[in-house]
Amino acid sequence: MAEILPIRPWRYNPSLSGDLDALASPLFDVVSEKQRKALYQNPLNSIHLSVPEGPDPTNRAAALLAKWKSEKVLVQDKLPAIYVYYQYFKLAGDSKEYCRKGFIAHIRAYDWEDGVILRHENTIPKAVNDRVDLLEKTELHVNPTHGLFTDPHFTLEHYMDAAIQNPLYETEDYQGVRDVLAVIHDASIIRRFIDVMSGKTIILADGHHRYEGSLIYKQKCIAANPNHRGDEGYNFHLMYFTNTEADDLRILPTHRIIRDLPDFHEQDILARLEPYFTITPVEDSHTVNEIIAGKPWAFGLLFSENAYKVRLKPDALQTMSWPFPDVVKKLDLTVMHYFIIGKALCIPGKVQRQSEYIDFDRSFSDCLQRVIKGDAQMAIITNEVSIEEVKAVCHSGFTMPQKSTYFYPKVIGGFLFTSIRQAEFELPVYSPI
Repeated sequence: MAEILPIRPWRYNPSLSGDLDALASPLFDVVSEKQRKALYQNPLNSIHLSVPEGPDPTNRAAALLAKWKSEKVLVQDKLPAIYVYYQYFKLAGDSKEYCRKGFIAHIRAYDWEDGVILRHENTIPKAVNDRVDLLEKTELHVNPTHGLFTDPHFTLEHYMDAAIQNPLYETEDYQGVRDVLAVIHDASIIRRFIDVMSGKTIILADGHHRYEGSLIYKQKCIAANPNHRGDEGYNFHLMYFTNTEADDLRILPTHRIIRDLPDFHEQDILARLEPYFTITPVEDSHTVNEIIAGKPWAFGLLFSENAYKVRLKPDALQTMSWPFPDVVKKLDLTVMHYFIIGKALCIPGKVQRQSEYIDFDRSFSDCLQRVIKGDAQMAIITNEVSIEEVKAVCHSGFTMPQKSTYFYPKVIGGFLFTSIRQAEFELPVYSPI
């Protein structure tokens, strides 16, 4: 079902890759303004291709890419390969070192209705348009999206474990994660990867905007190409694949911040919540995340001076009018968006995706500080989503609310880039693949 191909990426010249820490960058949708300013100071940092700055940024990125190619800042691999990518990390309060194992390859950019790549989140239109513009001007996949496949037999991990013993790169990124990249050139092993993945469906874990940008760009190219065959570079997308059956797949919660909402009054909000929730004051706001941990339909509400635990009353779910199947209705995030954001804060569901009153923050301590300092009116603290919930929603054909999941750690940018420009995309004629 899923057609993947080995890649011939552009990578930093070996003379530069010894300082790869200074060239890598976070994904465009998680990099902070402070990080951007620091990274932009390095004229060779990959952020200049992933999040170009200044006026006419996409044309600037295209011109810079051409310059880097001509000056051999970037050099294209001669042989097709599968790239193995391991991320070693620890979680707060846990001494165990985890390792998320995966590999990077091209995958055919399947339309959603094909049912091969499944999404679990909605996208924000402006962010998609920005990705389309950048892809159109550069014809370059700067960062791989993150896709999940399921293989309880761990067929490919043996090959990846062998390859990672001889890493190309090993760095520590902005998350404190140790990122290790290796390569597989053996044609028979690459064929094994292709064959195993051909029977899989893929859940898109991260990178919905970049993937949807690829779909839109593909359709534009098809419309402009009367000789479209289906094997052109614009038909493919760069993806990092990990196995859902591994025990090192982590999804962290994404909390909601409310700011600048007109007619905001704490007591009015609580009164509108009361028909649906059991409301319990919390004396120490620093413990809210611990109090709700593991409890379904339980949320922490942080105000400037008060904090509450709220938990949905069992019968309240029956009043939800959104036309979703139970697998979506019963999600904590659906409950939060319908009852707390919709009913109590009076922000209708149809405008929540683009509401200027809703921010997202993955850090509980940041949420707490923003509310205490008055930078936010309120924070809604939630629990993480499980991988089983993600799978169930994907297979239902529906999606979760935006920013529902935060797969940790994030893929790092700058290790490799793949071109969909036809002359650079095609595998060499001597390739046995």
